[in-house]
Amino acid sequence: MQRSRNGRTALTPASSNGHSSGAQPPPRARQRAFCVAAQKDGDDLAELGELLRTAGVAVVGEMVQQRELPHPNTYLGAGKVAEAKAAARACDANLIACDDELTARQERNLEEAVGLPVVDRTTVILDIFASHAGSAEGKLQVELAQLEYNLARMRGLWSHLERLGGGIGTRGPGETQIETDRRLARDRIAALRRRLEHVKGTRAVQRAERERASLPTIALVGYTNAGKSTLLNATTGADVGVRDRLFHTLDPTTRELRLSGRAHLLTDTVGFISKLPHQLVDAFAATLEETRRADLLVHVLDASAPDEQAEVMRHSVEQTLEEIGAGDRPRLLVLNKADLLDQDARDELRLRHPDAVLVSAASGEGLDELGERIERELAHTLRRVDLLVPYADGGSLAELHDLAGDVSREDTPEGVRVRALIPARVAQRFERFAVSAPPRPVTS
Repeated sequence: MQRSRNGRTALTPASSNGHSSGAQPPPRARQRAFCVAAQKDGDDLAELGELLRTAGVAVVGEMVQQRELPHPNTYLGAGKVAEAKAAARACDANLIACDDELTARQERNLEEAVGLPVVDRTTVILDIFASHAGSAEGKLQVELAQLEYNLARMRGLWSHLERLGGGIGTRGPGETQIETDRRLARDRIAALRRRLEHVKGTRAVQRAERERASLPTIALVGYTNAGKSTLLNATTGADVGVRDRLFHTLDPTTRELRLSGRAHLLTDTVGFISKLPHQLVDAFAATLEETRRADLLVHVLDASAPDEQAEVMRHSVEQTLEEIGAGDRPRLLVLNKADLLDQDARDELRLRHPDAVLVSAASGEGLDELGERIERELAHTLRRVDLLVPYADGGSLAELHDLAGDVSREDTPEGVRVRALIPARVAQRFERFAVSAPPRPVTS
C-alpha cells in the first residue's frame, strides 16, 4: 500500500511473502481489504470484491449496514464503525474498502476511527483503469479522471511548510504547499483537457471519413466482462486481447463486419459498471462519442449471471447510456455466454427476453441469427434503388457493390441495370442513374 503526497491511498498489487508451497501456509496478500457498505436494500458486496480482486487486493471480510443514507461524517453509523474496526482486526485486514464514493470528510473521519487506510469504490475503479490503460489516449483520460477526483480531496499535509518570498512586497507567509499542489493539479488538468481536445478532433476527422463512406455503424455496449471483445473477435475475425477481468478493454476498437456481403463498422467500447464514476464518463467523452453516434447499439449481457445480478447489470448500462446521451439510440439485446447454460435456463431466458438473441461468442452459437437480427434492425437505414449505370462508369458500379453487398444486376444495351439496397444517406449520389419506369420490351 502506498500513500500519495496528497494523502490518497493508492492500491498496489497483491504479492507473496516468500513462503514456499507444500506444508507452509499460503502467502498473505500485501493488501487485505475489509469491505463495508451503507445501503438501503442491503445488497451483497460481490461486485466490490471483484473490483478489488481485479486491482490485486485480497478480500478478507465484509459488513453491510442497512440505512437510508450513509452517515455524513463517518459513512457508517457510530456503532457499526466500532464493529467494523473489531471485525477488520479479527480478519487481519490492513485496508477498509467502501462501496460508495466518499467525501473527503467521511474518508478522513473513518480512517481516524478504524485506524486503517480507507479507499472508496471510485478509487478502486480509477486504479484499475490506470493499470489497464495501454494507449496514449487511454492514459491521458485516466490521468485526467484521477486528478479531477483527487483535486477536491487534497489535504493540507504540508501546510506547515511556507515559502517566503524575496524582495520588497513579497514578504509574508507566501503560498502553502497544499495551495501549490492544487495549482499544479489545475494546470495539469487544463493541459490534459487541451490534449484530449486534440484527440477529439482527430477522432472527428476519422469519423468524418467513415461517415463519408456511409457504412452502417454498430457499437457493442454492456457491463464490463460481458464478453464484448470476444464477440467482436468472433464476428469480425479481429484479434483484440481478451481476459476474464473487469475493464480489460479501455480503448475502442473498430473492425469491418460483413453481413450479406454488405460492409458494416462494429466498435467495441469500454465496459460499464454500476456507480460508474462521473469523472471517467467526462474523461472518456471522446471515446464514448462512438456510442452516441452509432446507428445501432448491441447491448451484450452476461446470460450466465444470476437473475438479480443480471437485472442490476442491465439497469446500470441503461442508466449510463442515458447519462452519456445515447439513451435514444436503437438497441438490440444480446444474451452472451449461452454455452454456460443448460436447456432449462435457455428456455427461461427466451421467455423473459423474447426479443433478445441468445449467443455464445466463445463457441459461435447463435452468431448467424445475430447477423440476421442486426440486418433487420438496420433495414430502416436502407433505401431500395433501381439504377441504370453506364458501362463507362465502373467506379460507381464498384461503389454500389461495396455499399449494397448482394445486388441484382442485368446487362442491357444502355448499361448495367442494378437493383439493390443501399444506405439512405448516400442514395442521392446515384439519383442521376435512377430508372423512372421499367424499360419497354424490345419489339421487332
